[in-house]
Amino acid sequence: MHILITGAAGFIGSALSQRLLDRGDTVVGVDNLNDYYSVALKKARLQRLQANTRFIFKHVDIADRSAMAELFKAERFDAVMNLAAQAGVRHSLKDPHTYVDANIVGFVNLLEGARHSGVGHFVYASSSSVYGSNTHQPFSEHDSVAHPVSLYAASKRANELMAHSYAHLFRLPCTGLRFFTVYGPWGRPDMALFLFTKGILEGRAIPVFNEGRMVRDFTYIDDIVEGVMRVIDKPAEPAPDWSAESPDPATSNAPFRLYNIGNNKPVELMHYIQVLEQCLGRKARLELLPMQPGDVPSTVANVDDLGRDLGFRPSTPVETGIARFVEWYLAYFGGQGAEIGSAARRAHGSA
Repeated sequence: MHILITGAAGFIGSALSQRLLDRGDTVVGVDNLNDYYSVALKKARLQRLQANTRFIFKHVDIADRSAMAELFKAERFDAVMNLAAQAGVRHSLKDPHTYVDANIVGFVNLLEGARHSGVGHFVYASSSSVYGSNTHQPFSEHDSVAHPVSLYAASKRANELMAHSYAHLFRLPCTGLRFFTVYGPWGRPDMALFLFTKGILEGRAIPVFNEGRMVRDFTYIDDIVEGVMRVIDKPAEPAPDWSAESPDPATSNAPFRLYNIGNNKPVELMHYIQVLEQCLGRKARLELLPMQPGDVPSTVANVDDLGRDLGFRPSTPVETGIARFVEWYLAYFGGQGAEIGSAARRAHGSA
């Protein structure tokens, strides 16, 4: 297949691109290499991909309408996977315009390119954040998500609505994927696992919001990538039993689908930290803080649809995933002592 991956220098985008290249696909990767977090890390991810001649990198911003139009004129993609976005719930309180540019303007540029060039399947990253004020768990794609609690979440919900309109108007097969707290090697420095690891190794107190009373459906990167690949290969189709009188938000009479991709095994944040302590062989100093605006105390994914339609359910336990992250972190940043590396290897080996 000939596939466009936006956000190819990002955490999920680079991992997905690698897997697609490994199976023989050609990948055109797009990224604007912004400085929201370390550009050096993004370039290091790209360097691994550029060793493969079937990877083509385009340094371009999806919010650039003319550049995206030119890209879709020059290339004919079998599928598009949009992973380019301004991420982060808390950052959306500080810089809302960036979210509109990347997550709204950029998204419609991709939809337009896809529909005018006859793309076979438009897949895009949504987020568990869309569940917002919902408290009925596990979160189901079939539930209403009308109450986002951050602009980031609202932008991701807007993507789902925009994609449905294109699926309806132009019969463009569109599938949205609601990711649940992705972690693992080559992860984002603004995410908890990265911040916690860095803080513990430096002997600093790590910030723990809601005084640690948080539950997350932590999902390992390899499970996310496996789910995405299966979705790319299965274009959305109209649901034959969809009813306009009792509309199901996850399906449609248009070629449109929504799926959760989560581990379906909620983990308390304090247990997550304890596993990290074991892998590092060091105790964490905790700075217990109140809940942050835009955050939610708990996320748990219902992945029944993913299992039924695609034959896959994420399953990597945090004990395995965190150990693999620690091994990568120590290798990437040059190690922090033999005793720490040994602890990580022991934890990894026991998983």
